[in-house]
Amino acid sequence: MTDNIPLQPVRRANRHNSKHRNGCCPWSRCCGGGDFRPRTVWLGHPEKREQRYPKNVINNQKYNFFTFLPGVLFNQFKYFFNLYFLLLACSQFVEELRLGALYTYWVPLGLVLFITITREAIEEIRCYLRDKEVNSQIYSKLSTRGTVKVKSSGIQVGDLIIVEKNQRVPADMIFLRTSERNGSCFLRTDQLDGETDWKLRLPVACTQRLPTAGDLLQIRSFVYAEEPNIDIHNFIGTFTREDGDPPVNESLSIENTLWASTVVASGTVVGVVIYTGKELRSVMNTSNPRHKVGLFDLEVNCLTKILFGALVVVSLVMVALQHFAGRWYLQIFRFLLLFSHIVPISLRVNLDMGKMVFSWMIKKDSKIPGTVVRASTIPEQLGRISYLLTDKTGTLTQNEMVFRRLHLGTVAYGMDSMDEVQSHVFSAYTQPTHDLPASRAPAATKVRKTISSRVHEAVKAIALVHNVTPVYEANGVTDQAEAEQHYEDTCRVYQASSPDEVSLVQWTESVGLTLVGRDQSSMQLRTPTGQIMNFTILQIFPFTYESKRMGIIVRDESAGEITFYMKGADMVMAGIVQYNDWLEEECGNMAREGLRVLVVSKKSLTEEQYQDFEARYVQAKLSVHDRSLKVATVIESLEMEMELLCLTGVEDQLQTDVRPTLEILRNAGIKVWMLTGDKLETATCTAKNAHLITRTQDIHIFRPVTTRGEAHLELNAFRRKHDCALVISGDSLEVCLKYYEYEFMELACQCPAVVCCRCTPTQKAQIVRLLQERTGKLTCAVGDGGNDVSMIQEADCGVGVEGKEGKQASLAADFSVTQFKHLGRLLMVHGRNSYKRSAALSQFVIHRSLCISTMQAVFSSVFYFASVPLYQGFLIIGYSTVYTMFPVFSLVLDKDVKSEVAMLYPELYKDLLKGRPLSFKTFLIWVLISIYQGSIIMYGALLLFESEFVHIVAISFTALILTELLMVALTVQTWHWFMIVAELLSLACYIASLVFLHEFIDIYFITTVSFLWKVTAITLVSCLPLYILKYLRRRFSPPNYSKLTS
Repeated sequence: MTDNIPLQPVRRANRHNSKHRNGCCPWSRCCGGGDFRPRTVWLGHPEKREQRYPKNVINNQKYNFFTFLPGVLFNQFKYFFNLYFLLLACSQFVEELRLGALYTYWVPLGLVLFITITREAIEEIRCYLRDKEVNSQIYSKLSTRGTVKVKSSGIQVGDLIIVEKNQRVPADMIFLRTSERNGSCFLRTDQLDGETDWKLRLPVACTQRLPTAGDLLQIRSFVYAEEPNIDIHNFIGTFTREDGDPPVNESLSIENTLWASTVVASGTVVGVVIYTGKELRSVMNTSNPRHKVGLFDLEVNCLTKILFGALVVVSLVMVALQHFAGRWYLQIFRFLLLFSHIVPISLRVNLDMGKMVFSWMIKKDSKIPGTVVRASTIPEQLGRISYLLTDKTGTLTQNEMVFRRLHLGTVAYGMDSMDEVQSHVFSAYTQPTHDLPASRAPAATKVRKTISSRVHEAVKAIALVHNVTPVYEANGVTDQAEAEQHYEDTCRVYQASSPDEVSLVQWTESVGLTLVGRDQSSMQLRTPTGQIMNFTILQIFPFTYESKRMGIIVRDESAGEITFYMKGADMVMAGIVQYNDWLEEECGNMAREGLRVLVVSKKSLTEEQYQDFEARYVQAKLSVHDRSLKVATVIESLEMEMELLCLTGVEDQLQTDVRPTLEILRNAGIKVWMLTGDKLETATCTAKNAHLITRTQDIHIFRPVTTRGEAHLELNAFRRKHDCALVISGDSLEVCLKYYEYEFMELACQCPAVVCCRCTPTQKAQIVRLLQERTGKLTCAVGDGGNDVSMIQEADCGVGVEGKEGKQASLAADFSVTQFKHLGRLLMVHGRNSYKRSAALSQFVIHRSLCISTMQAVFSSVFYFASVPLYQGFLIIGYSTVYTMFPVFSLVLDKDVKSEVAMLYPELYKDLLKGRPLSFKTFLIWVLISIYQGSIIMYGALLLFESEFVHIVAISFTALILTELLMVALTVQTWHWFMIVAELLSLACYIASLVFLHEFIDIYFITTVSFLWKVTAITLVSCLPLYILKYLRRRFSPPNYSKLTS
């Protein structure tokens, strides 16, 4: 009986309102943007355009020449504390509020602004130069005057542009002609969709048949193109030639497009421009990722607000102790200015510079070569990750496919029995079908022949149903033309949009049936005997994520037979193939072994059946409205009662050291979730194989649910299980999140591991967002493909793995690594060090400011609450810059344990998840230390000075500098040569500068023994007790890391 646990349904507003993109600004219609509309583009006649189109200019800059300074200043002063320091500096122009020289306030503020403006200017200049380089690329344009040169930025809609091999496509174009003999070309699309495999593109048949490219200007033709949109995988349009007899009408699809930012990989192509500028597919797909602000920065801001509150309270107390006498409101402002050092202006600069150093250290680490830091503002986030969400294919696995299994239902062939497959294929092409040996038994002959022919049919189908093209390259001995002519094996490489397909074609080659040639309309296979079989490609139905299958119709030239071959995912193909009793069971078995399963089938067609299909198919492709639906309906009319040939099993091997890396992350207290688009069995098997789920761990596989009631029952069943891993599909997840979001996330967060399979990219991002909202913990997302970008950008830390699927994830991520195993060192060593160092640095800067503010408060109290500054002029600026800046900043090089120890004991990382290095407790301790030291130094100087006020300044300021230098030495755990240099250099700077500070310090007094013993005594009293306390604490209550280093 199920427990009746009440579950409350969740009612929530839609988080993301989809907004239609209408260009860059409200006035975009004026600047050529306007509403996006379909268009008719006349070939070679841009002047015939119906509307204004945007210029073909790439602009990634945030500012222009006129908006740069106002923009940067606005972005700085929109934050309260920067505005606060600006108001302080401006107040010094008011005579009644002036406390000293103007430069004491304006120089620190100016330094902060100078660093910020310089950094922004460098970024803008780099961006401008990158944009200029792209916009200035020269292309050839066909015109009535012949071929003319034109800059990329000068290209217009309707222009006929020639793009050479290895040249970037400058605008979105329709492919009209190619110089390749096979009548097609390949594109490299890795900068558009993140996929490294080449894509096959086909020219418009009518224009490809023209004798020369110049004839494009002689014909009267136009392209009708849909309105610009962000879909890079689909396109609807038509090509019309009016002066033909009869007029020519051709449908256009994604296969006829050349999108901007792709690169032509073969031949020279000619295209007509249909979209430019803001309307380019690549530009419309470039979303500005959210600006990530680190949790550490938010905590520091919170502490700074507390300090500001303390500043206001101290100022009010001072005025209250004066009994609000006279113009007390002016006195409040003077005290706010006097104690303004409580809020340290240098904190932001120190932390930003520290982050730059941490980012540089990550890049220079030889143990994780190729690592790139793209977001230098959040390296300390890596030290506090609680949830790691990872993709499977290409991230945990290598995305290198190896053919492992061929299953025919009654018999299966593994890696150890591939020679049998080879012999079956060989016998199919060498033994004549008649004239069998008399000695062979008839029954045995029938069985032997059946198995042999079934194997041959399966191998032949696998060799034909794909989008792979063999490409021949010169290898130093044979040139390209000769290699292509003789089908040289050593010069051939396979190109396809999926590594699965390449592995299948390579396998058919290994068993004797080799794909040696392919163009737009034909395919050539070489048999084991060396004979070339020619097939005419009649139709291709490419694989899509919606259909999850691909098909091809071919005609065997020797026999004249027309065959429709299809392969796809088992869940789709189960309803297409003829009834059988083994498909579902064997697919499950192969998936449990971690294999990617494809179902291969075929259907023989008569000439009449094919002609009927072709007529309906061409008609559907020419329709402009609901084209994809009409085309799918026509194809589905063929996809019935197909003959099941075989199952193929391909293995995606794990990346190097995935298991030890996941073990390290688990021991560090990080929960790992795997989010994949792969099927449930394969995902579960990979999770076990990678030890994401341990062998002894229970697994709860969430049953498929479609209704609220089913979700309720399944959640109750899951609630009764303890310490078990959860495996759930994307569909069930969507139902649970719709009705029981809070309850599901609460249960999932308690699991040691979670595997979400069949996840869409938006679901991946949604899971990341829910984890952040429900737990308040930091998340890190790791992926390698374009489908992982939304998850990477949503996470607190996004890590891209440069893999087989291209660089899109790597470019969108905050950090980019070359292998998953580098993640261990990135988090355990660099993340941990960055967080601990940032915490030490921020607390030291606050301590430095509080010390001098405490001394000012004591000084004002002793002298009847007068709003008179203790230190003036260069002393106050020098204190937080040349005298103490280098030693304090050198803390960015400090480390408590060696990197080898941090990797060996990942449990050290677990301590950081509680946020102890920077907490209210540690902040309070540093505040008390600052108050103690500031009071001791000031009261000591007041007690020991003899005659003149200038002696108080000399004694207290020198003791303050020495105390700061000693406190840095007290805090350091591992000395670095730079730290020693920084300490000595700062001390030398102070001693050398005393010669020029005669206005504030009595030069003769500081050379006396009296001065030296007084400064020594005050410094010892301020620092020695802290040294003793530190020794006792390490002796009787040592931190975890000290136990490992001793």
